[in-house]
Amino acid sequence: MSHTETHAEHIDEEHDHPSDLKYVKIAIVLAAITAAEVVTFYVEDELGALLAPILIVMMIVKFGIVAAEFMHLRYDSNLLTRVFVAGIVLAVGVYIAAMTTFHYFSS
Repeated sequence: MSHTETHAEHIDEEHDHPSDLKYVKIAIVLAAITAAEVVTFYVEDELGALLAPILIVMMIVKFGIVAAEFMHLRYDSNLLTRVFVAGIVLAVGVYIAAMTTFHYFSS
């Protein structure tokens, strides 16, 4: 079996890519979440201490959507999923630690 045959077999085993319509729907969902993030700053006074947790949750959701769909993580190995999850957990942990250091959560 030549290298070309092996490559052709690998291509046949790949997943089907999402349609353009699915990408448009994903973009609309991401735009809606981004709009909600912008709105949170207009109602910042009403949200008080909930502002940061709400924004963090929206950030994690957007990260998950982008990683799963645009980076095709949904179709890749579970190891890569674990690497991305570890990265977002570390990033959120560092962010919360920094906010705590600056006494964001104290009244």
